[in-house]
Amino acid sequence: MISNEFLFFGTFIVFVVAILLLDLGVFSKEDKPVTFKVAATWSVIWIAIALSFYVFLKMKGALIHGIETPEKLAAVVSNYASHIKLSGSSFEENLIIFQSNQALEFITGYLVEYALSVDNIFVIMLIFSSFGVREKYYKKVLFWGILGAIIMRFVFIFAGSALISRFEWILLIFGAFLIYTGAKIFFSSDEEENMDTEKNPIVKFCTKYFPVFPKYVGHNFFIKKAGKVMLTPLFVVLLIVEFTDLVFAMDSVPAVFAVTKDPYIVFFSNIFAILGLRSMFFFLANILPLFHHLKSGLACLLIFIGGKMLAKELLHFDIDISHSLIAIVVILGGSIVASLIFPKKESHIKAA
Repeated sequence: MISNEFLFFGTFIVFVVAILLLDLGVFSKEDKPVTFKVAATWSVIWIAIALSFYVFLKMKGALIHGIETPEKLAAVVSNYASHIKLSGSSFEENLIIFQSNQALEFITGYLVEYALSVDNIFVIMLIFSSFGVREKYYKKVLFWGILGAIIMRFVFIFAGSALISRFEWILLIFGAFLIYTGAKIFFSSDEEENMDTEKNPIVKFCTKYFPVFPKYVGHNFFIKKAGKVMLTPLFVVLLIVEFTDLVFAMDSVPAVFAVTKDPYIVFFSNIFAILGLRSMFFFLANILPLFHHLKSGLACLLIFIGGKMLAKELLHFDIDISHSLIAIVVILGGSIVASLIFPKKESHIKAA
């Protein structure tokens, strides 16, 4: 018999694949740069879809785990949401409490993941610039990069959930790692970094074990020369983007596990943020430098989430999910406001 979780999860995956295929087949037929207006429109659409899912969870979230009886509700709460106090006098009232908390966990996790994606965008911009990728090919690389990210997040999240269920002390490692990463970002230099393309480990691996064509060939990932299939530099860039997302997942996935232990909510919040990553990339590409304090805000966000995780595991002190959401909004909003009030000073030194 197919479990409710598997059935709901399978339906969700079909929905995601359908959207991606629609994107690939309808909206990405031509190789041309994405305008700011189009990027802004699609960013709003993706956010609206995520908010609609929040409403769905609040109204019908019990469908995810197939909760139909008080016993099933108690079991799910015990496994994933032991912090919830089911104080209702009836099963229906307790179900409302559970679904409201579930929806709040999703939107908080989504906001955390969406915010941390900004740092990912910084690096992807640097990759495209360093490897000389033409702007009209950004869409294709990001599309396949997002598809690979979804697969990797699926493995990462459910493997992490299985480990946490057996070894809860792993949360201590997650918390300490988030604090370390946040501190590292906070104290790192704000100056623009340069990427040495020749020394990149992915480039060195590809050139050592695979035939790589020396120049770009349109939007092609592969090319056939003298009967031999060769990788193009665009495919190498795609691999670097995938590897970058894997590295960022080591921060973002544990951060969402600090919000909820339900792997399905972690996955849903991650996927909705990733689906909106491409439109957000083009939307923020030209205005991101204006928010120069946002990086410090993201660092503080990681430190806050890591501290929250450690406080819960070591001191048994848990911050209510609604208060966590407020803190996250204040941290991110504060960094944006600070960027606007205290703009970055431009260097006017010119070369002689």
